[in-house]
Amino acid sequence: MTTLKVHDIESAPEGSKALLENSQKSFGMIPGLHGVLASSPKILEAYQTLHQLFTKTSFNNDELTVVWQTINVEHACHYCVPAHTGIAKMMKVDDAITEALRNETPLADAKLEALRTMTLTIVRNRGNVTQEDLDTFYAAGYGEQQVLEIILGLSQKVISNYTNHIAHTPVDAAFEKFAWSK
Repeated sequence: MTTLKVHDIESAPEGSKALLENSQKSFGMIPGLHGVLASSPKILEAYQTLHQLFTKTSFNNDELTVVWQTINVEHACHYCVPAHTGIAKMMKVDDAITEALRNETPLADAKLEALRTMTLTIVRNRGNVTQEDLDTFYAAGYGEQQVLEIILGLSQKVISNYTNHIAHTPVDAAFEKFAWSK
């Protein structure tokens, strides 16, 4: 059941049309999430901007995936978990990382597991982390910059995960084979 409209370029408000055209060019389709966000040109612009900024952080593809999927799974996003499974494949992220994240099992790589743990700590405690949490994260090879970059990724995921919960956004055909539920 979709509770919010999924726009295409023609039905979208004027301020969202160019943004959806960019989505079409970038993805070869308009992701359902973008179609839903199009009802508010500013939230679509914010989401796309946050996405671009997050992909330019110090994180590599594996680390981007750890942050995105950890949040998606914690928020139980029926749309974003399959979408980011497909995106991880396109980014050449090892399937073992994706499967561990989807199944909430520890990652084999200790540094990636520290990133997953810190991301969960930030999400679950609404940013209230301890010095011990930070020290453990730093000991794994991360720093203050990465703590802040997790928050940037979280900002992007709050927009998408919460929107998908409200909209019941249908999973795009390209990602249906990666269906997931908690």
